[in-house]
Amino acid sequence: MRWWAARQRGSAAGGAVTRTAVALLLVGLLACEGGSARATAGTAATAGTAAPAVVFLGTSLTAGYGLDEDQAYPALIQQKIDSAGLPFRVVNAGVSGETSAGGLRRLDWLLRQPTAVLVIELGANDGLRGQDVEAMRANLQAIIDRTRAAHPDARIVLAGMESPPNMGGSYTSAFRAVFPDLARANDVTLIPFLLDGVAAVRELNQADGIHPTAEGQRIVAETVWRYLGPVLEGMVDDGRRR
Repeated sequence: MRWWAARQRGSAAGGAVTRTAVALLLVGLLACEGGSARATAGTAATAGTAAPAVVFLGTSLTAGYGLDEDQAYPALIQQKIDSAGLPFRVVNAGVSGETSAGGLRRLDWLLRQPTAVLVIELGANDGLRGQDVEAMRANLQAIIDRTRAAHPDARIVLAGMESPPNMGGSYTSAFRAVFPDLARANDVTLIPFLLDGVAAVRELNQADGIHPTAEGQRIVAETVWRYLGPVLEGMVDDGRRR
């Protein structure tokens, strides 16, 4: 990973991260493939295990690779939920090396619990493998469809991601477009880029230059909360009006 470290040193501190640098961040995610799932329910102080779940379906970025589970951004989101007095519990269903197809295969098991929100963080490993973009789109669409079939009132949040530039400009552009296209077509909330402010910032990533440090995860949590927080608050307000 020396080439990536050199790339990071060349990034302007505090400057805008180019799409190429952002995409290069993803190279190497498959190195941690095969890790065990860290799908554990959050422990909201007031919610209890029967509380509606906010399920984070994702990769090693969601699992908190290289960190304690309580340092991963889903655990930090649970803290924000508790501080806001909202009646939800977080389930971290991030798995290292996960693809959109893998997420789809284990979705039904995750949806057995009362699910208020599904946050989808998938696609990075599809891009690294150069898998067909339309197949990824179909998998993500199926995840949305199955979630709505199982839980018609559930909200869905989709995290945008980038593919590595070595796949070529056409592939990279097609990959990037999947996330906003799906968000518009399905009326779901889009996080434009999960790693905004973290990608390619050396001090916010672990020694591999890929996975966020604890501080990087805190920034990711702030990014996610910017979009997820209003969704949860709106659900509570809707419930009160009924």
